[in-house]
Amino acid sequence: MAKYKIVHYINQFFANVGGEDMADYKPELREGAVGPGLKLNELLGEDYEIVGTIICGDNYFGENLDEATGIVLDMVKKCEADAVVAGPAFNAGRYGVACGTACKAIEEELNIPTVTGMYVENPGVDMFRKDLLIVETPNSAAGMRKVLPKIAKLVKKLVEGEEVLGPKEEGYIERGIRVNYFAEKRGSDRAIDMLLKKIKGEEYVTEYEMPVFDRVDPAEPVKDIKNATIAIVTSGGVVPTGNPDHIESSNATKYGEYSIAGMETMSKDDFTTIHGGYDRQFVMENPNLVVPLDVLRELEKEGEFGKLYDSFFTTTGTGTATGSAAKFGDDIGKKLIADGVDAVILVST
Repeated sequence: MAKYKIVHYINQFFANVGGEDMADYKPELREGAVGPGLKLNELLGEDYEIVGTIICGDNYFGENLDEATGIVLDMVKKCEADAVVAGPAFNAGRYGVACGTACKAIEEELNIPTVTGMYVENPGVDMFRKDLLIVETPNSAAGMRKVLPKIAKLVKKLVEGEEVLGPKEEGYIERGIRVNYFAEKRGSDRAIDMLLKKIKGEEYVTEYEMPVFDRVDPAEPVKDIKNATIAIVTSGGVVPTGNPDHIESSNATKYGEYSIAGMETMSKDDFTTIHGGYDRQFVMENPNLVVPLDVLRELEKEGEFGKLYDSFFTTTGTGTATGSAAKFGDDIGKKLIADGVDAVILVST
């Protein structure tokens, strides 16, 4: 009998339950290893055993965060796990957020160590890198064989109380944690050495990498507003009643495009808000407060601008990773440019 018990969390795809058609799959606990867990179990060695695999659809977890997290915690407790592995999620945004949310809750509520894996641009990285050990992965599951040994190594170190070294040595994504250590040279000498190498054009390694933030230059003014086509984009979470695309109320991994062609106003019977970061009661009564269709139609009729674009784009901004937001903006921008839109009114809350 194995000395240590491991629980593995995976989504519906890696459990071979199904694809997007099964993304609403409710949490299920299966005995033993499933899917990528079979290889992970082998890599962990004879002292370890994946005693249970938790399977949950990406949409279900994202749309029922509190409920899904609670169920996962109960399943982990039932298995009496010594450690939990989630994923790896690679570049799958919803999967990454689910892995991160589950791991953080397990560590905080149950005090059980966890390891997950994600591609650096996965929105889950920005959300959880400071809280969790996230092994860096390629952007697709083609890199599974390279990633699983790193995950197995970290799991064994955590369970057996061995020292976990830095990101470069262990292969996990930097967490922004600085650790004191004794160096052969004092800091001033190391700084001069780096400066001289930089001046000479030689390779050098910085001791503290600065974060890189994308800078967006302000757009030029609209040259001919009287003939301009204007679109509405919002992070305020206004969606058709029923939320047909299942956009998350926070930590959004998707956006929606919905027609407003021929509409004079945003009716409360047809639209609502699913945003989890503000008091929604006023917007639910009058969605025009976030998507100002009524006022823009008046201005359109008065000739203040040329035409209102026939659709609006929406997502939720609260807790959404900057990587996801940048991808949304890139996708939406390309479509609007292709359709000849001249300007966007971006409504935040």
